Amino acid sequence: MLKIGITGNMGSGKSLVCSIFAKLGIPVFNADQQTKLLYSENDIRLKIQKQYGKSIYHANGKLNKIKLAKLIFNNPFAMQFIRELMYPRLYKRFEEWATEQQKQQFPYVLYEAALIFENDFQSHFDFTILITAPEAIRVERIKERDKFTVSEIRQRMDHQWPETKKLELADFVIQNDGKTMLIPQVLEVHKKLLV
Repeated sequence: MLKIGITGNMGSGKSLVCSIFAKLGIPVFNADQQTKLLYSENDIRLKIQKQYGKSIYHANGKLNKIKLAKLIFNNPFAMQFIRELMYPRLYKRFEEWATEQQKQQFPYVLYEAALIFENDFQSHFDFTILITAPEAIRVERIKERDKFTVSEIRQRMDHQWPETKKLELADFVIQNDGKTMLIPQVLEVHKKLLV
């Protein structure tokens, strides 16, 4: 069974493309969703609180996402601490999940994450798929979806490589520019991965 990393910058439409692959019967591991679950694990919570104080979590035990985002997007050391804490655990969870999927004999599985190349994760996958979209379109999508200001969006985008750099590393590219039809592109990649 192949392991495929699927990535793209914020607002590129990774989730939409993954939903098409899911309709084709391909299992998708969503790294963002899994990371949210990891933040609630006791040992992770204690390490983060030890580093940044108890107020980084709400009284109900849920992560204060706004406070953490302000920390990590303004402090490269905070970003590095979180990455080193979370990514090994996240990838271990993916490996366990992929082993379960293999029992059902899927031809391949997808690992959906924004930061595959930035974290030098591409070596963990047989192939990578990059979803691209013009920056102006991505900014509008994020504004609509997350209600961020343009400056907040730009701040987050600064932590991602430009698409041009990722294009050099990706095995497959799917354009989600609002003009090029998505489904035929997904079907073409799917067909190649089944060979």
